[in-house]
Amino acid sequence: MAPPKKNTEALTLRLSRDMIDALDNRRRLEADLPTRPEMIRRLLARCLEQGD
Repeated sequence: MAPPKKNTEALTLRLSRDMIDALDNRRRLEADLPTRPEMIRRLLARCLEQGD
């Protein structure tokens, strides 16, 4: 799933190596192996939907 081209803004984010490794491990559980940015979008969307 590609992000929308309009109404977006780039965001720079630094993560620890441990967090990147955890993100990569989580990506591998997805059927389509999303990119790191896409996985971050998915996780953030899920979190916001749950109200966390």
